[in-house]
Order: sequence, then structure tokens, then C-alpha cells
Amino acid sequence: MNIVKVGNYEIGSGELILLAGPCVIENFDRTLYIGKGIKEICNRLGINYVFKASFDKANRSSYESYRGPGLEDGLRILKDIKNILNVPIVTDIHETIQAEAVGEVADIIQIPAFLCRQTDLLQAAAQTGRVVNVKKGQFLSPNDMKNVIEKLEHCGVNRITLTERGASFGYNNLVVDMRSFPIMRSFNYPVIFDGTHSVQLPGGAGKKSSGQREFVKYLVRAAVAVGIDGLFLEVHDNPEEALSDGANMVYLDKLEELLKEVLAIHNVTKNFK
Repeated sequence: MNIVKVGNYEIGSGELILLAGPCVIENFDRTLYIGKGIKEICNRLGINYVFKASFDKANRSSYESYRGPGLEDGLRILKDIKNILNVPIVTDIHETIQAEAVGEVADIIQIPAFLCRQTDLLQAAAQTGRVVNVKKGQFLSPNDMKNVIEKLEHCGVNRITLTERGASFGYNNLVVDMRSFPIMRSFNYPVIFDGTHSVQLPGGAGKKSSGQREFVKYLVRAAVAVGIDGLFLEVHDNPEEALSDGANMVYLDKLEELLKEVLAIHNVTKNFK
């Protein structure tokens, strides 16, 4: 397994890492509040924490849906939060032109699932020198991610993480195949499980996605038992008020309970080969 260093953390070393935060930056104060709450929980539990939030959600179901503050304002907010919390941050890019500016702020550049095969986008992310986290497309098998890795390696990147977020067969649903974790880990890069996007019902509410938050804990437990290197969770203090992905987000005040369950399972299984 290639150990991927992010700040003072080592992803793939045997300790779980958590990438968590709101889906999208709603405003500075609320985004920081959520990040502070998550960091306090991680500090209590001894979990390595990376803050996540998007400055732009370019693939919303409806044209009228809230997308975020945009590149310039979003990166300013992310930079301030990074400095205040003193943790690495991850955010996604949708266009090659965004990569350089995002790479100056983010420690991990994320490639969205719908764009995971876009060679130019992968190359632009690689050229920043940052860790590249690629979400497996809903339309790909886990074996297909080997080609994504080879593209990044061809660009000189060896700090790569892969994220599973379910497969789509249409009809507003996603299915997580637990076989994908050992398959993708066999490529010798750390694998992360997106436990909240995996319970999305894409387009399930007509002009927006809905979700089944009640199943997050079951999928997360199963993924940790199978063997993963990190978790990706969207978290909000009041998901009913969230401007994106509220139906599948974890309540901030329920996160610690979930992570305690995760750690209990991880501590049992982490030494299994």
C-alpha cells in the first residue's frame, strides 16, 4: 500500500482518516461552526480530520439550485477556515482552469465522480502537486479505476486516493458493492468510503436529489469491516436547512456516536490481512 501523506497525516498507514464538512459553503460563519464541531469530536476520539466543503456545485439537478459562493470567494473562505482550524482541507474542481488556484489553498484536490475519466482534468489536478482524491464514477466498475490511476501516474502523481460512492443503475438510486473496496485497494492506493453520497437518491425529489440518511450508519459499519482507509461524510448542524444534499447528511450532534461505532469496528478488523 502506498502511504499518502497529507500534512501530518498518513493515509493508508492503518489509522482511519475523516474527510467531513458541509456539502457546499453556505456562508463563512456556519461553515466554520460545522468544521469546529467536527474537529472537536475528532480530537476527542483521536481521529485525523480533513475539512471538506465545495465552493461550487456545478452538477446540481436544477439550474435554480444553490451552487455556492464561487471560486474566488469560496477559496478565501476555505483558506480562512484552514488557518483557524489548523487542519488540511479538500475541495473539488470541475474545470481545468480552476486547478491552479485551488491547488494554492487545498491540500487535497478532489475529482467529482461524474468527471473521474476526464483526462485533462486529472492532468490539471496532478500538475498542482497536491494529493488527488478521485471519486469513482457511478457508471464505472471498481476495476475501471485502474485506468484512472494510470492516467495520474503518467502525469507524475503518486499521492492518490480513491473514493467509493456507489453505483447507479438509474431509477434514482445508488448501490454500494462491498467488493469494490478490496478490488480498488489491490491497486495499492488508499480507499475512502463516501458514506453520505452513497445513500443519495439522485434526482429523487424531481429538481433535486433526496436521500436515505437512516442507512448511513449501516453502510459505514459494513465498509469499515471490509477494510477501508478513510471516511468521507457530509455533516451539517441542521440538514433540513442545508442548501445542498440535506437529505443524506449526518447531523453534527449524531456524528460522535457514529464515529465511536466506526472506531470499535476498525479496531477489531484493522490488523486482518
